[in-house]
Amino acid sequence: MAGGCAIEERIALMRIRSLLVEANSEVPASWGRSGDCCSWERVRCNNSTRVSGLNLDSVYQRKDHTFVPIGGPCWNLNLTIFSSFHELQQLDLFWNSACLQNFDGPNLFGTQRHLQFLDLSNNNFSGSLPNWMFTNEAPLLYLGLAHNSLVGSLDHLMWQQQSSLQMINISMNYFTGQLPMDISSVFPNLTVLDASYNNISGHLPPSLCNINSLEFVDLSNNKLTGEVPACLFTECWLLEFLRLSNNNLGGPILGGANKHLSFGGELYLDSNYFEGPLPNNLSGEVSIMDFHDNKLSGELDVSFWNIPSLEFFSVASNGLTGQIYPTICKLTGLHYLDISNNDFEGSIPNCSSKLMLYFLNMSSNTLSGFPSYFVNSSNVVALDIGYNRFMGSLDWIQHLYQIKLLLLGGNMFEGHISAELCHLRYLNIIDLSHNRLSGSLPPCIGAIPFGYHTDDGDFLSWFYDIVLDVGVSSMDYDDPSFSYDANYVLQGFTFSTKGNIYTYSRGFYNLMSGIDLSANMLSGEIPWEIGNLSRVKSLNLSHNFFIGQIPATFANMRATESLDLSHNELSGPIPWQLTQMSSLEVFSVAYNNLSGCVPSSGQFSSFSMESYLGNTDLQNSSQGNQCSPAPGSMEVEDVGEAADDPVLYIIGAASFVLAFWATVAFLFCLPFGQRVMLQL
Repeated sequence: MAGGCAIEERIALMRIRSLLVEANSEVPASWGRSGDCCSWERVRCNNSTRVSGLNLDSVYQRKDHTFVPIGGPCWNLNLTIFSSFHELQQLDLFWNSACLQNFDGPNLFGTQRHLQFLDLSNNNFSGSLPNWMFTNEAPLLYLGLAHNSLVGSLDHLMWQQQSSLQMINISMNYFTGQLPMDISSVFPNLTVLDASYNNISGHLPPSLCNINSLEFVDLSNNKLTGEVPACLFTECWLLEFLRLSNNNLGGPILGGANKHLSFGGELYLDSNYFEGPLPNNLSGEVSIMDFHDNKLSGELDVSFWNIPSLEFFSVASNGLTGQIYPTICKLTGLHYLDISNNDFEGSIPNCSSKLMLYFLNMSSNTLSGFPSYFVNSSNVVALDIGYNRFMGSLDWIQHLYQIKLLLLGGNMFEGHISAELCHLRYLNIIDLSHNRLSGSLPPCIGAIPFGYHTDDGDFLSWFYDIVLDVGVSSMDYDDPSFSYDANYVLQGFTFSTKGNIYTYSRGFYNLMSGIDLSANMLSGEIPWEIGNLSRVKSLNLSHNFFIGQIPATFANMRATESLDLSHNELSGPIPWQLTQMSSLEVFSVAYNNLSGCVPSSGQFSSFSMESYLGNTDLQNSSQGNQCSPAPGSMEVEDVGEAADDPVLYIIGAASFVLAFWATVAFLFCLPFGQRVMLQL
């Protein structure tokens, strides 16, 4: 012993420091300043002054402060370096871009008989798992191998019973094979199992239900097949999180369970092949049930459901039929509801006084009735009821004070677009296309702050953290934990832009703002105030009856990537100011009554003649026409003044000449005028 710690441990720590220096990394400032390594940061010693904990989480930080992605340059670390520590309980190497040498060599646990916490996640480790990893030589509580490049089949591992192991995280690797069928015998005290994002196949072991301590299971994004044991939903009383999304699972949903659900928490069974009807007699304390993208059929009958805690419910993209019964109104805890892409029909019930929904997606069904009856207008943030059979006026939308996403396209709404729409101050995306709206556009639309609230939070998902303490002995503070960044993400929404239909998911919403009023019966002139929408990325006014000229103020829409004014009755020239729209990628004024020359500078140099079809008086500049603005032409901000036009110059000159000779004739005809002229 020297200076309060073992010499061999101090030498090993200094060797780790040297490896960091060689990798051009920052090093812990206190390492090497004193002989007592127990006083160094990231090092913890027990009562016998032996190192018991090494917290090397993200210790590898390049001096140039550049981000090192997983798979980037390595900090080469030899596993044998830890053989100098004989009483190590915690070894945390999380997120270090370390290329671990001798990973499949000598048995680490052969020298670490006290190790309880081992986290090697988010590194560059490759190769197969060594057999010693799942032996019972060390009293391991937590094993983290997530987000590496590990390969190999789980079938070839020599599983031994590990009664102490509570948490396993092997997610985001390339493991194949099957989970051990006797998993409850191998890991009888397991609380966390995360093997998501691998290539694991086979059936779910029914023996999972025999692990009474199970709290968290994520096996999503694998190749699992077969049915899910019903006991997972009815006999695992501590289970709070179950995600089986994106597999090849089938059979009845919930394994055919049609009674009280034993666990309270989140249930994700989406993107599988579950079939048959939904259970009609469910109860429990579930907060999230996501069944979207399966093959469910039958009706949505929740008459005998007793799940007051249900906040998020999705059965989107299935084959459900029938009406939406009024009994759905009793799910008073619902905030997010997605029943889109099914075959629901009939009138929707009146739930507005009971359901406090923030997000409602009913799109792509054949529903009818009054949307305002279903949602409480003061709460809803996102509303998608596109492509149904709703009709009537849109007067009700003026009360959607918090609305950010409003998709009403593909229905039979009629009447005018009221100026009350302009009071929706949080609106980012609006789609009223393919309806029967008429009349002119209110100029105040140009005052709606589209795109100014895209960073005010992401309403398409719900973020939260799951943190479970590992419980390493002799750790009085900073006990390591299993942390899971959970988030519930609803299906993305569709919006037509650039001539195509795009699906925007979480994250992309914050990058999008747009207006689609196409395929209606709107008329009158396009308000020049729309040019004030400087953050709108897509504007579609096509297939209407707009007249007059294209507002030159559109040049102020510098963020606009798609502008479609086709199939209207617009006239006059294309304002040359539009060449200042530097973000414009898709442009169409086809089938109008435009005249003059086609601009050829800026983004307009990349547009084909298809953008201008059906305008018989519109000519390409290649035919010798002068399309450039004359010297001294007005700027975009001077749109209220007259534009420079050669015809106006000719008329002005002729008027001047006529006025001059009229004055001369007038003077010669009068005696006083004759005297004045003779004196000149």
